[in-house]
Amino acid sequence: MGEMTVPDDALWGASTQRAVVNFPISGRPMPPGFIRGLGLVKAVAARVNADLGRLPAEKSRFIQQAAREIANGRHSGHFPVDVFQTGSGTSTNMNANEVIARRAAQLAGEAGVVHPNDDVNLGQSSNDIIPTVLHVSVALALRDDLKPALLQLHEALAAKSVAFDRIVKIGRTHLMDATPLTLGQEFSGYAAQVKKAVARADRAIAALHELAIGGTAVGTGINGHPAFAARVCAVLAQETGIPFREADNHFEAQAARDDAVEVAGLLAAIAAGLTKIANDIRLLGSGPRAGLAELKLPATQPGSSIMPGKVNPVMSEMLVQVCLYVQGLTHTVTACGRDGHFELNVTLPLLAHCLHESVHCLASGARVFAEKCIAGLEADEARCRELMERSLMLVTALNPHIGYDAAAAVAKEALATGRSLREVVLARKLMDAATLDRALEPLAMTRPGENG
Repeated sequence: MGEMTVPDDALWGASTQRAVVNFPISGRPMPPGFIRGLGLVKAVAARVNADLGRLPAEKSRFIQQAAREIANGRHSGHFPVDVFQTGSGTSTNMNANEVIARRAAQLAGEAGVVHPNDDVNLGQSSNDIIPTVLHVSVALALRDDLKPALLQLHEALAAKSVAFDRIVKIGRTHLMDATPLTLGQEFSGYAAQVKKAVARADRAIAALHELAIGGTAVGTGINGHPAFAARVCAVLAQETGIPFREADNHFEAQAARDDAVEVAGLLAAIAAGLTKIANDIRLLGSGPRAGLAELKLPATQPGSSIMPGKVNPVMSEMLVQVCLYVQGLTHTVTACGRDGHFELNVTLPLLAHCLHESVHCLASGARVFAEKCIAGLEADEARCRELMERSLMLVTALNPHIGYDAAAAVAKEALATGRSLREVVLARKLMDAATLDRALEPLAMTRPGENG
């Protein structure tokens, strides 16, 4: 295709430079986690090729060293190809092949000693390598970034559940008053949501265990060694601690990206749960005088450029925006999953961007929310008591004593007259005072099983 001019200090070669020229789209290169995963897979491939006698041991050693440098985050500036490129990710695969070959030659002290295609890409195709790296890199990001952040958030919410255990407040359904519960019980629900989010992250990792490597161009394994894929998967499993294995069907593994869509669905579910928690907390903290004000949110920054002393629920707002963004990204992944035509899905770079971006933003958002919002939350116990005592839904506890219809009449009269439930019940002589007081004890209503 003609000559290409490559910068003197670049480790990449003509194929990469041609992609840089062809795809000046977003200015956004492939995700760093994906590039590190690509280095890891290339290093393992070189090791296995040497073990199989297909690559000289000395050459393999230099390739492995160069690839490990990439896996460790070095040379990231030498991966300039835009996310919006050839749908197979061939440009990024060749970028890696060229950088590894050039760096291996530097390590060997002999220019041209390593060939990008014949040596670094031996037994591989972009069509199986890029899907493989997608699975490996996203699984690692889920395990090493998202899971720890979710566990941190779960721990913070669980601690508040314990701290708020005996603070009784009014429940709300349909945004209307309901029967009482404790603030600790409410927070136990949030903690349980995040615990389930951790389980969803584990299921997402499990969805990525199958690897496409070994299928080469279209899934048949042409030009590959029959033992190559299984050995690469075994080494990757050993090094990462994630049980990667060769795909059961290589044609599905390259033509379809249903596994990525499944992961996107789990990430969308995690984002939905975090949104609910963030919204509840900012509503419970609304005020400080004209809102619910049951929670005191940490003051992290001034809330207004014109209203002095205003403090806003900025951490909740941050997390909601993160989750909206992630749900948009996961919708894109679903759309990408439909674009597998015949033997290859051709949206692989965009899939990598969307999944890595989703994991990174969810992890950062959850971590910051735990540290700068949940950890510093305080309850306004007096406000919780005030709203609970004013609620008419305490009347529910009277159903076993006076029946639903009579209880409804009491609630309506109390609302119309401004009197308390207790006053109306005693005036109507529906219950004696002692029994009524026991029935209207709010804390007992939150644990009916413990009180007979």
